[in-house]
Amino acid sequence: MYRSLVSFLGILFFFFTSFAQAPKKNSSSDIYHAIQKLNFLGSALYIAAHPDDENTRLISYLSNEVKARTAYLSLTRGDGGQNLIGPELKELLGVLRTQELLAARSIDGGEQYFTRAVDFGYSKHPTETLKIWNKDTVLGDVVRMIRKFRPDVVINRFDHRTPGSTHGHHTSSAILSVEAFDLAADINSFPNQLGELELWQPKRLFFNTSWWFYGSEEKFNNADKSKMLNYDIGVYYPILGRSNNEIASLASSQHRCQGFGRLMSRGSENEYIELLKGDLPQDKKNVFDGIDTTWSRVEGGDAVGAILYGIEENFNFKYPTTHLKGLLQAHRLLQKIPDTHWKKIKSKELEDIIAAITGLYLEASSENPMTNPGSSVSLAIEALNRSNAEVKLKSIKIGNIISSDKDIVLANNEKVNLKFDFTVPENTDYTSPYWLKKKGTLGMYTVDNRDLIGNPETPPAFQASFVLDFEGYPITFNKPVIHRYSRPDMGELYQPFDILPEATARFEDKVIIFADGKSKVIPVTIKAHRDSIKGEIVFCHAEGWKVEQESKPFEIAKKGDEQIVLFELEPPAHEDQNFISPIIKINGKEISKELVTIAYDHIPSQSVLIPSEAKVVRLNIQKVGEHIGYIVGAGDEVPKSLEQIGYQVHLIDPNSINPETLNKYSAIVMGIRAYNVVPELRFKQKYLFDYVANGGNLVVQYNTAGRWDEQYKDIAPFQLTLSRDRVTEEDSEVDIIAENHELVNYPNKITKADFEGWVQERGLYFPDAWDSNFTPILSMHDENETAKKGGLLIAPYGKGHYIYTGLSFFRELPEGVPGAYKLFANMLSVGKKNLDRKTNVKG
Repeated sequence: MYRSLVSFLGILFFFFTSFAQAPKKNSSSDIYHAIQKLNFLGSALYIAAHPDDENTRLISYLSNEVKARTAYLSLTRGDGGQNLIGPELKELLGVLRTQELLAARSIDGGEQYFTRAVDFGYSKHPTETLKIWNKDTVLGDVVRMIRKFRPDVVINRFDHRTPGSTHGHHTSSAILSVEAFDLAADINSFPNQLGELELWQPKRLFFNTSWWFYGSEEKFNNADKSKMLNYDIGVYYPILGRSNNEIASLASSQHRCQGFGRLMSRGSENEYIELLKGDLPQDKKNVFDGIDTTWSRVEGGDAVGAILYGIEENFNFKYPTTHLKGLLQAHRLLQKIPDTHWKKIKSKELEDIIAAITGLYLEASSENPMTNPGSSVSLAIEALNRSNAEVKLKSIKIGNIISSDKDIVLANNEKVNLKFDFTVPENTDYTSPYWLKKKGTLGMYTVDNRDLIGNPETPPAFQASFVLDFEGYPITFNKPVIHRYSRPDMGELYQPFDILPEATARFEDKVIIFADGKSKVIPVTIKAHRDSIKGEIVFCHAEGWKVEQESKPFEIAKKGDEQIVLFELEPPAHEDQNFISPIIKINGKEISKELVTIAYDHIPSQSVLIPSEAKVVRLNIQKVGEHIGYIVGAGDEVPKSLEQIGYQVHLIDPNSINPETLNKYSAIVMGIRAYNVVPELRFKQKYLFDYVANGGNLVVQYNTAGRWDEQYKDIAPFQLTLSRDRVTEEDSEVDIIAENHELVNYPNKITKADFEGWVQERGLYFPDAWDSNFTPILSMHDENETAKKGGLLIAPYGKGHYIYTGLSFFRELPEGVPGAYKLFANMLSVGKKNLDRKTNVKG
């Protein structure tokens, strides 16, 4: 979809944009800025761990003030974070955050790359991180990116010398960068990369330090800065109409699912980098001091530079087309230089500038946003030259098909529309993020194609190659095949052109809980991705589970329509965890994929094919009560999970909270981070406490310490202090320290076995101090740490109970962890032994 951005940022789309973005609209100022960058032959690589770790101020400064080719290498795609704008989590969140990073880079002018490391959640120490990540593999990816990008300068966001002081992923990114800085030039390190890549030694390695890393501004002011460089990154760009930190604010605000939208900052602002390796620049205001960043850097470059420096010096803002002859001559000379690295980079930059000064518009748009292998596709071709230059469209090629339309003169502002028909080869890969095509591990994605490692996204399914003749000199422009359309509320929009299977299938529920031995009807939704499909769907299940009919036929007439096929599944008599999956059979093909579409207005629409499966869990679980009130916080799937075990969950509008609306529930649950993100709650605490005093159970899930209004300091009826304590090792030992408490005995007996199979973590933001009215139920800790007893606290209050828990139920319940369900049912049931099991009425 079209990214709506203010027009002054046109230049920042010039060189690095997602392939389904609206075409660039470049002013003369944009073109001049691009020529300035064209004449700078230096590169900087910024390295950190996650999306939103990058310093957009420094990336923008290097790209737009220094004019360096600048990139951000994020070791992960942010899969382990949370999502404030939608339901995507884990690998789907990684897809969303990848696109948000690309949106940020399109604003600050940087490029974006990744390793194969997975953000598996918070890690306290790099030792744990590098074990789960597979250190050698991720180190190899960092070395690969240095050899591929060939930076003169590498800048780390974090300090490799302070393990354990911050997120383990953060420190690990710096540790790997420091090692890779030397290994990239070592012929004995990762020799399998050589041949496709060459050895490369960056000149300097820096740490992007600040007072924050020193603990206070006073300590930083007194620190030794002899090896530090500092820059005023608040510089104003008249040619862009914005300051550097305004651009940086816009860039970081693209991290919307992380809630990073912020006000623009303006004015002078210092940024510091500390030299770790290499020689210290004599000119501390120039990170490239002593490094040749002119055209003289490459053999044969002086002749190219003589032309391009002249164009920059005498640029014609009113009629930039007058520079076409010189740009074409520079392009011709550039093809003769032996340095293939800079030749490729600068040729692409120069071609974009040539297209911009001639107002060139080239597009290949499909009638539909998707098709299937083997299908015929009709494309609308548009070619337009908006200048007096002599331009001829020599040929068009898509896939292996060359259009019969050739040697078409593109007269000034006279649009040429053509039709291009071709058949998608049967062996064409389906469109999906390349790093999700094969099953990975907890810490690593599996990518077999080495050419794709590091790339931000999967290349477009097809590209249209336009060969244009400029006054006798041919240049090829490659444009991704896209789908252009309009919406009444948005106008003209663009999205990727995708190749999808003929049909996909999905389970509506990814975890299905069987609380007893009764069978359940399981709907499987089949979606057609072409007209007139029919076949059969096979229901696959594990031994011990029974289905009344293994396969059923289906038939769907229209593309985009869905059909629901019902299967009745009977669980085993004993407790069990397993998986079910559907297989679609059409004309000898077997398809076992589910299609997930991620669509937001600030990113291009993403088609993600993942294995279609659901986890089935047979539980022997007891509960008391039926009607549960739920106050949604930052968003989680706990309400849906509770419905799986028979509760009726009612979402409560915080504005409607009063004694009458609350007393009908046997328990009320606060969603994660509710006090952080729901401002209305500041006026409702009295009613919630009264509800507890009158006999209700209030379960408050984790909130982030220190991120709320002062009025939220009393979130509990007794003193309770939240901290940043967390237990990240999901398999850490758990001790039940209140083994006689009703909470771990009724209606389900909780044992240590109920803490097996937890995912990502035990919990986060545990309280570290509490009133004596609270009883701590559990004790747990990460390796080499002291016991944390604040993960689950309960206090009687009046006739009811107040429960605060930092345990990560929001992760465990959607993953079908049996013990988490039993413990949550106990929290909702505590103090209710005299109530009827199915109602809220005393028996």
